[in-house]
Amino acid sequence: MPTRNLLPGPEETKLPDDSEQLAFMTENGPAEAARRYPRFCGAWAKLAGAAREDGDDLAAYAYARTGYHRGLDQLRAAGWRGHGPVPWAHKPNRGFLKSLYQLSVAADSIGEADEAARCAQFLRDCDPAAADALS
Repeated sequence: MPTRNLLPGPEETKLPDDSEQLAFMTENGPAEAARRYPRFCGAWAKLAGAAREDGDDLAAYAYARTGYHRGLDQLRAAGWRGHGPVPWAHKPNRGFLKSLYQLSVAADSIGEADEAARCAQFLRDCDPAAADALS
């Protein structure tokens, strides 16, 4: 008879509402949003994507890494303990998840294959729906 884990897994981590920051970014662009709201991962992810599109892989990496680390700080403040779901369906989580995706892509572009693979797996572990939506 197969055994079943009766202990619940970690709760989903949901970051606080970021609609104010998102609205500001929509009106003023990601650079101004990052200046005004330096913890807003969505701005860093957008900056990383734009740098990557412009062919500046080092800037893309730096922007993505900033968004990723800002997001880790926020996740920990929200009760995350290093593992467990970070759902894509919760819109305020998307800035972190997009930063993580951008970091994976940027790491690959500068030859950091191990980091790229770790970030891609971390994204899938956070929420497979995020990985599917972003790739």
